[in-house]
Amino acid sequence: MNEEQRKQQAQINQVDNVERIKSASSDDMIAKYFQTSYEQQSPDIKKARKRRNEDVQFHYDFSIPEDVANIGKGKKFLIRTYGCQMNEHDTEVMAGILTEMGYESTSITDEADIILLNTCAIRENAENKVFGEIGHLKPLKLENPDLIIGVCGCMSQEESVVDRILKKHQHIDLIFGTHNIHRLPQLVKEAMFGKEMIVEVWSKEGDVIENLPKVRKGKIKAWVNIMYGCDKFCTYCIVPMTRGKERSRRPEDIIQEVRHLVAQGYQEVTLLGQNVNAYGKDFEDLEYGLGDLMNAIHKIDIPRVRFTTSHPRDFDDRLIEVLAQGGNLLDHIHLPVQSGSSEILKKMNRKYTREEYLELVQKIRKAMPNTTLTTDIIVGFPNETEEQFEETMTLMEEVGFEAAYTYIYSPREGTPAARKKDDIPEEVKKQRLYRLNDLVNKQSAESMKTYDGKTVKVLVEGESKKDPDVLAGYTERNKLVNFKGPKSSIGKIVEVKITEAKTWSLNGIMVESTVEVN
Repeated sequence: MNEEQRKQQAQINQVDNVERIKSASSDDMIAKYFQTSYEQQSPDIKKARKRRNEDVQFHYDFSIPEDVANIGKGKKFLIRTYGCQMNEHDTEVMAGILTEMGYESTSITDEADIILLNTCAIRENAENKVFGEIGHLKPLKLENPDLIIGVCGCMSQEESVVDRILKKHQHIDLIFGTHNIHRLPQLVKEAMFGKEMIVEVWSKEGDVIENLPKVRKGKIKAWVNIMYGCDKFCTYCIVPMTRGKERSRRPEDIIQEVRHLVAQGYQEVTLLGQNVNAYGKDFEDLEYGLGDLMNAIHKIDIPRVRFTTSHPRDFDDRLIEVLAQGGNLLDHIHLPVQSGSSEILKKMNRKYTREEYLELVQKIRKAMPNTTLTTDIIVGFPNETEEQFEETMTLMEEVGFEAAYTYIYSPREGTPAARKKDDIPEEVKKQRLYRLNDLVNKQSAESMKTYDGKTVKVLVEGESKKDPDVLAGYTERNKLVNFKGPKSSIGKIVEVKITEAKTWSLNGIMVESTVEVN
């Protein structure tokens, strides 16, 4: 058998294997799936803690296979994204891959030949939205059997979710997880020519795949992923199970990506990670953290650099020292506290106390007196008392957060917190959220008033969503500013004098001197 015959036979064997799996009954399919691809029957905190000490491999050879290079020619794709900035970044990568396969992007559901739902698992509400959308897409699939519908992202890493789709939503063609996005070309091909659902979810964390194509939104601001996964294991959070252990990209690859973005004219980059300031802690061959990376990027000629989301445990003195240099390193810091009660923080496994958090805030403010701090807060954690909630309220006031993302606790199956008995009535949780949001609104409005009459630098992102004659952009401290000005200002940093301060935004007038950054 010559080389060409061997290739042909291998392809035949591969097709036969796929068809054999696809022709199995639903129950057989589920059993085979969980025996092979999903080593953890469900998210298990004990199993997740015993992560294998396998070396993370770095790959620089990604390319679209020749047999699918033009498979999407004349066709269109639509990706609906739920969840965090990491999901947004993953969507950019998937859009890049599909574009290189010949597909064109569309925002019109009826035009799409492939629809991907990039999902979030962190809260029950997000999960319900996805299953609602899965139901809405069924009639479309019945009308167009050739339409490929896929579910990916964090929900795909949960056994209960995949089990539910396999049993109740047979119109779904493709399920894949967070670790094998680079396999999208092969998965689309299998879904296109297969008879039934394709499932490929890796329980082992993926390697770091560089040189993946991306289709970014606009040419002004860009996400730059610097690490994957999380090792913190907060008791309420499913992310360590859906995103895997912490894996950092090499600094030289990140710096090269930022330099490339500068060459394309981008004005702002945001460094991304599930726990971004744990960057570099997994390196065995060098001592290099987020502070060192920020220091290197500080020397690159890009106007604005941000990072999110940080964990208080990893916010070290080196990072504070570097951020204090200012310049293109912006002094807006998002620092999730989650609760103001040391007892609740302990139950959450946050590994810091109220006092330690406040000490960190003092360090940051001493080095950067004008820092804007924002946060995340969960109310109604199992058995949270009224006194413990009041501790959150007083911490909110003491720190003076200028904004906060607030949530009622949402139990996630497989996490330790979900096993705790919760005796807080739902109405009490809603009242606490209302009271907290009232305080958040008050503090945001007070912080906005300090801008009245001042001139700020605004990175203009485009037209206002409410009025096409008004431009909108953000200050260095992430405050939304609306003003009238020429469309030629879009993509530039301009000076705007604030004439009106609202609770969550500012109105202003563009001044004659425009700060233009090329």
